[in-house]
Formats: sequence, structure tokens, C-alpha cells
Amino acid sequence: MGKINGKIIAIALVVLVVLWGVGSYNGLVALDQKTKESYSQIQNQLQRRADLIPNLVETVKGYAKQEREVIQSVTDARAKLAGARTPQEQAAANNELNSALSRLLVVVENYPTLKSDANFRQLMDELAGTENRIAVARRDYNAAVKEYNVKIKRFPTVIMARLFGFNEKQYFEANPNAQNPPEVKF
Repeated sequence: MGKINGKIIAIALVVLVVLWGVGSYNGLVALDQKTKESYSQIQNQLQRRADLIPNLVETVKGYAKQEREVIQSVTDARAKLAGARTPQEQAAANNELNSALSRLLVVVENYPTLKSDANFRQLMDELAGTENRIAVARRDYNAAVKEYNVKIKRFPTVIMARLFGFNEKQYFEANPNAQNPPEVKF
């Protein structure tokens, strides 16, 4: 009887360990996919903004021909954002684009007729909405990354994470200088 009870206990322990391992692995896969989904939402919104910018730039060009440098900086920053591949590259390119857009909006202040143009107002409303969506997408992504990173670092899940190559993910962080207003010189 003692040998049978010992075997049953050993089998039960093995089954429990296997079930725990499967559950941990599946949980890590689910969190990994959640971070990827959240990151794709940031990319969607950054692309939406990048698609709006050429229309905005063209509208401003018609009113502000002498402001070529500011317009070019927006175009260049948009191109960098389109070429960025990692969260870090996209965050840096996003910060550069934010700065260029801020300078463009300062230029717009000098053209009251532009601000009253219906196309311009519509584009600005869409851009503002997109900026809000980007902020929400970044927040959701960073929350998913936090949940994932905490999960892969907790014991005993850390064992499964290391065993199957689940590595820490990077947050989509703003540039440390983002709180400083952009310097606009004419």
C-alpha cells in the first residue's frame, strides 16, 4: 500500500507541475500578444497622424510660403517616423515630429485667415483627435508592458519565462525633454 500511495503522490505532483507549467506558459503567451496588440495600436495612430500631416502641410504652404524651413522640418520628421521600427526609434521620431508640429502651429498663429479656413480647421480637429488616440494607445501599451514585465519577473513564473525566452519589453517613453516647450526662431 505504501508504494502505491507514494507512486500516486509522485504522479499527482508531476501532473500539478505540468499543469502549472502549461498555465504559466499560456499566460506568458497571452500577455506577450497583448503587448504586441497594444503596440500595433500605437503604430496605427502614428500612421494616421502621418497620413494627415501632408494635407496639413499643403494647406499651410498655400498661406505661408516663406515658412519653408518649418514646413520642411515637419516633412523630415514625418519621414523619420515612417522609417522607425522599434519602440525606441518610434518614440524618438515621435518626439521630433511633436516638436516640428509645435513650430508649425506657431507659424499658423501668424496667419489668421489660415486659422479660419474650413479645411485647415478640419485637419487640425482630426490631428487633435489623433494625438488623443496616440496618448491612449501609448498608455494602454505601457500598461500591457508593465503587466507582462511584472509577470516574467515573479517567482515561479520567472523560471518558465527564462526557459522559453520571454524577455523584458521596453516602454514607449517620451523624450526626457518633452516637458520643455519647443524653441521657435524666425
